[in-house]
Amino acid sequence: MLDWLFVLITGVVAWHGLTFRTEDGETEIGHLLFGAIALLFCVRVFLVDILELI
Repeated sequence: MLDWLFVLITGVVAWHGLTFRTEDGETEIGHLLFGAIALLFCVRVFLVDILELI
């Protein structure tokens, strides 16, 4: 259950970080960086801990 919660939270953080735009429509490097890191953790926990593929 804790793994599913972790995947959900990191997925939301990744979604926000990768789709965030300023008022001018520009992306910020900090949001993209932390969104990409959160996506990596989300996919890693999903594949290794939940699906046990790797």
